[in-house]
Parts: sequence; C-alpha cells; structure tokens
Amino acid sequence: MVKGSYSTMHVSEAYLGKLLQELSRHNIISSIRGPKGDFFLTDEEQKQFILDIVRIIDGEKRINFYVLGISQRNISSPCMLHEMVGPSKSNILKILTSITNYDLFHYIKKADVFFYY
Repeated sequence: MVKGSYSTMHVSEAYLGKLLQELSRHNIISSIRGPKGDFFLTDEEQKQFILDIVRIIDGEKRINFYVLGISQRNISSPCMLHEMVGPSKSNILKILTSITNYDLFHYIKKADVFFYY
C-alpha cells in the first residue's frame, strides 16, 4: 500500500508510513512487518467508516470544530457564521459516516487521477 503510493499522493514515504502506522495501532488497517511488509484491509476493517480515520488522524477537535476556530458560543444564540455553515458541516459528517474504507478504496482504484494536481 505504501510503496509507490507516497509519490502519487505527493507526500513523503516517511509521512505516509507514520499515518498508516497510526491507523494500524487503532485497528483501522492491518500491517505486516518486515522488509516485505505492507498495509492492508481485512474484511472487518473494510466496513469501518472514513470518519474513524478523521478522528484518529485529526482528533475530535477537527470534527467538533467551531466556525473559524472561534471559541464555542452559547448554542441558543449562535453567530451568523454558525447558522450559515452548520448545515454544511452536518452534511459532511453524514457523508463521512456513510462512506466505508471499502467504498473509498474502490473509488480511488477506479479514479485514475484522484491524487494528481
């Protein structure tokens, strides 16, 4: 999974390896150690949602962010930005909880230009 992927994604091999190790520690993906080692998805891991990856890589703060990083205000009187962005954030969270690792993996395999920019 790592070999060759890092250059396609325009990240360093070390960076991608650390991300994948972190996901492996949290049982999002599996790994085989050693010179011929690699990362892979078991049948059970393929059923996990993309939101799980976001939680592990970016933490709960990323998921529960408040608009523009402004500290949370009284929810009974949200600011104008909260009212405008809130529905979009809800939609994004719905999407992240509906797409599985399997869905994303197979989409990337079909979309040849996914990582090009």
